[in-house]
Amino acid sequence: MNTADQDVDIATLLRDSARDFAAGERDHGALRARAWNPALPGFDTAAFAQMQALGWRGMLVAEAQGGAGLGLREAAAVAQELGRSLLGEPFVATAVLPVTALLHAAVQPQAVALLGDVASGAATLALAWQEQPASIAADAIRTEAWREGNGFVISGRKGWVAGGAAATALLVSARIDEGVGVFHVPPDAPGVRVSNSWQTDGTPSIAVALDHVAVEADALVAAPAHGRAVLAQALDAAVVAASAELLGVAHEAFDMTLAYMRTRVQFGQPIGSFQALQHKAVDLLVQRELAAAVLDEALAAFADDACTGPERSRIASRCKARCSDAALRITRECIQLHGAIGYTHESDIGLYLKRALVLSAWLGNAAQHRRRHVELAVP
Repeated sequence: MNTADQDVDIATLLRDSARDFAAGERDHGALRARAWNPALPGFDTAAFAQMQALGWRGMLVAEAQGGAGLGLREAAAVAQELGRSLLGEPFVATAVLPVTALLHAAVQPQAVALLGDVASGAATLALAWQEQPASIAADAIRTEAWREGNGFVISGRKGWVAGGAAATALLVSARIDEGVGVFHVPPDAPGVRVSNSWQTDGTPSIAVALDHVAVEADALVAAPAHGRAVLAQALDAAVVAASAELLGVAHEAFDMTLAYMRTRVQFGQPIGSFQALQHKAVDLLVQRELAAAVLDEALAAFADDACTGPERSRIASRCKARCSDAALRITRECIQLHGAIGYTHESDIGLYLKRALVLSAWLGNAAQHRRRHVELAVP
């Protein structure tokens, strides 16, 4: 058996395990209650702890640091199943995005130490990188850091920090020495102010203000000369993993709708027997399968060492654009296929649209990624 076959087998086993876990944790009633009466941290802490016990939160960490040493394909398999059950626990935001950044910055001793803490469950990380909603560029940064004494001082603001409510440590990007550095900043450090707003699915979005925050010299986990590349690689990996979660959302919404069409009777027969609705369902199936094919292509590219950074970025953007569009179209039209009941608060199908809205906007929406795909494709 070659390495690719082994990776597929491991991903299949993880997908089955995640499906069993998600089925046991699925609680749409709790999701509705959370959306109406949100409260921090905005997710089920017991389920999140169980993900740690299963080794998922440290699955990308190397075995030498106590992790599983797995890759993006395995993380995407877990993310897809979590998407199917709408588990709002910030898996991609804490186990993929910041961990991938540390993996590419692992020449720094502090990065290696943090990876070990992630694998053991001693730390939960979130990456605070975005400052402007209209830009998904890794270097669109105004936050500044400068050397002072034996350490650094950081000032600036970050928004839309996914997983920030769960984080015990923040990775903060800042301009320094004509480059971009990434710093380890405790969220309770003097000068750090954390606030939150609520997204449409009841999950929190965190903003971080840093007012002359002093950190030690070893808080620099990605040197200025490499910080932009580290951030770009981490964002591309998270984009693909988020696309997998979007595909899971779309997949389950479509399956739920097919089941409804088989049981909902109108004019003496199931509405699934009506040709017009069958045609609409086939159109949605095509969109889902196209998204699945693009996701598989992206995962193959990220597993190929010969695939360059710009090519991975281009493929990641294509994947996010396709999966975002597919998930939004499928969830919206699934509500229509449910008829009036689909628009009610009590119907589960609306929860899938809300999750698709949040995920499709996170890390860049379809329009932003189509634009980036074109820019990267032009020589």
